[in-house]
Amino acid sequence: MKREKTKLITSIGGQALIEGIMMRGPKRTTVSVRKPDGTIHTEDMEPLNIGKKCKFFRLPFVRGIVNMIDSFCTGYKALMFSAEKALDEEDEEINQEEMSRFEKWLDRKFGDKLVNAIMTVAMIIAVVFCVLVFFFVPTWVFGVLSGWLPFLNDFMIYRSAFEGLFRIALFLLYVGFCSANKDVKRTFQYHGAEHKTIFCYEYGLELTVENVRRQTRFHPRCGTSFLVIMLIIGIIIGLFIPITNTILRSCIKILCLPITVGLGYEVIKICGRHENLFTRIISAPGLWVQRLTTKEPDDTMIEVAIEAMNCVIPENGEDIIS
Repeated sequence: MKREKTKLITSIGGQALIEGIMMRGPKRTTVSVRKPDGTIHTEDMEPLNIGKKCKFFRLPFVRGIVNMIDSFCTGYKALMFSAEKALDEEDEEINQEEMSRFEKWLDRKFGDKLVNAIMTVAMIIAVVFCVLVFFFVPTWVFGVLSGWLPFLNDFMIYRSAFEGLFRIALFLLYVGFCSANKDVKRTFQYHGAEHKTIFCYEYGLELTVENVRRQTRFHPRCGTSFLVIMLIIGIIIGLFIPITNTILRSCIKILCLPITVGLGYEVIKICGRHENLFTRIISAPGLWVQRLTTKEPDDTMIEVAIEAMNCVIPENGEDIIS
């Protein structure tokens, strides 16, 4: 269904965190977190801002890769910050009491450095696992199927379409599995609060809980839509890779990721700036998937989103995209 056109389009974007939200404006990046005592802790965060350091990084297609790196690093930092603030001090004291003598020694000797090292290793393992699952597995499965059904090798479109749709299916299954977790579901609710608040601002309404609550939780500039668009672009790129060897083909597709990211970023920017039949068709798959990655928030979550949003709106309106 066609949505009403907003009065303005803002460059402000956000990210759902653990019991909080990060909002990123043209001048400020702010994190607001609901603490266990019910208060909202708000603090500015310094992003990498790689794109502002060199004109080359702001060129079309290049800026997509740079912004993704910047967003990933800043988002990870904000996520760790929210986890720290959302932890109940009483729970922290209990954890300290339950620690063994060896664990206390490690905590005293290394402190946050040990935690950061463990998180870094866990992140590397997660990335490697995702690469194996989303790149090698679909290509390997198609290789097995083509052994049983030789005609599948006659046209590259069969291979590329199968691999792409298989990846999309894996992505949907993963998101659906994660959403069953209570804590992840709350994060998805904060995701919905983020979208609703941005829409409320774009409609020119006062940022109140009542006004925000009435907005839709599906936004065309969402990171979920960006991922879906990347998966679709990956299918198209796969048509131009004639190699059938599982390992070699998967490695080439990984090397093509910068192209996929760059193209996906430009497409998502077009969809975010323009409201017409063409952009609605392109945005539709991502908006459908957002039914999994965003949930309806409660009023306390909306309050957190409004708090973060108010901090990043510039007075001179330089966030408005003409």
